[in-house]
Amino acid sequence: MYVHLHHHYASIEMENRIAKYINVNGCLMDLETPRVMGILNVTPDSFYAGSRKQSEEEILLRARQIVDEGGGIIDIGAYSSRQDAEHISTEEEASRLKNALTLLNREMPEAIISVDTFRADIAKMCVEEYGVAIINDISAGSMDENMMPTVAKLGVPYIMMHMKGTPQNMQKNPEYDNVVKEMMYYFSEKVQRMRDLGAKDIIIDPGFGFGKTLEHNYMLMNKLEEFQIFELPILVGISRKSMIYRLLGNTPEEALNGTTVLNTISLMKGANILRVHDVKEACETVKIFNAISGKSNF
Repeated sequence: MYVHLHHHYASIEMENRIAKYINVNGCLMDLETPRVMGILNVTPDSFYAGSRKQSEEEILLRARQIVDEGGGIIDIGAYSSRQDAEHISTEEEASRLKNALTLLNREMPEAIISVDTFRADIAKMCVEEYGVAIINDISAGSMDENMMPTVAKLGVPYIMMHMKGTPQNMQKNPEYDNVVKEMMYYFSEKVQRMRDLGAKDIIIDPGFGFGKTLEHNYMLMNKLEEFQIFELPILVGISRKSMIYRLLGNTPEEALNGTTVLNTISLMKGANILRVHDVKEACETVKIFNAISGKSNF
């Protein structure tokens, strides 16, 4: 009986550990030690002006800054997902990404790149033609029915985010009976679908600020550790968002301190990836967290 139970718990422990690794370009990335993902927006209209980069020089400077400051992943987005953002065509999104990816492949071939898109055709192009390592989908397949089968076939890690509605309507009075419970059902269905399609590396993102009121966002942060039930890596993206600056009565430009506070809380509640504008500060946060949790060798 003891042997049986011992093996049972050992296998659960092994599953837990395996779940926190992702296959990135043929190498395992260990997410037990939290990683920082730096945001590179090749858009003219992202909510935080400091993250908008369009010229080749600006794109390269930002990408190098992310890596030099300790960011393990560069997340490139060409479609602004802020509230009321302009809806751009697939062709326009593809054009913006091609320029940025061509540049980064040439100048920074070792960089681990994630592309923030909800379109299957864009995901396919980025992985097959430019070697992109990760697909980050704000809609978890809800805005393009081909996205999940496409990503499963491509065999790259897939970040699935929770969003109610679309970027154009998500903040028009979002309502939940129980925000955490509803999201648990949402992720249960989405994760199972990806597993049925044969996908191995799945990361969940609660989607702070996407179809959620200020109150919903803080209820969600309070219960963040409950999402560990999926035994999958958790990504948190709260960098300079309105849940911070609206609560504190300031602006995105003044929201770095609040961002650091919430990133710290996220790490203590089990976050494995922090998606941020301010890479240096997030990496310092991770370093301090690692020292507290015994993951640092000092």
